[in-house]
Amino acid sequence: MISEEEKKVLSLLEKLNIAYTRHEHPPVYTVEEARRYYGGMKGAQCKNLFLRNGKGNRHYLVILEDSKRADLKQLAEKAGESKLGFASPKRLLKYLGVEPGSVSAFGLINDLEKEVVVVLDKDLLKDEWINFHPNVNTATLTISVDDFMRFLEHCGNRIL
Repeated sequence: MISEEEKKVLSLLEKLNIAYTRHEHPPVYTVEEARRYYGGMKGAQCKNLFLRNGKGNRHYLVILEDSKRADLKQLAEKAGESKLGFASPKRLLKYLGVEPGSVSAFGLINDLEKEVVVVLDKDLLKDEWINFHPNVNTATLTISVDDFMRFLEHCGNRIL
């Protein structure tokens, strides 16, 4: 069954004329769990981290290849922050409208004030396809990288 959160994502993709392939799977909360269900999915698999600065007044969605480790010190430097840390589930819900385990670039559709800065791993753009949860962790959508960039442009958040 498709949730309201996912319907909202699918509706926007259809409005933007973005083709997708939907892969349903049991709930996954970590990259390790998600890897069990990658079979048959083409393209780059992503890890999505929701971070905040030390003061808690700026938020970042870090999107990187799932096999990479995020260097928070390096990310903080890149963002011009003294320190970055993981944001609370309450902040995640407030800014991206999702629960832990469902963090995704598609959460940007809920950031109406464009407060979240996107930090994008450029290596993800080397593949033709990219995969994200549709704001729930029981499915994964595959879209083209070109369409993903159009999606980000539509959302209008700043990208580092």
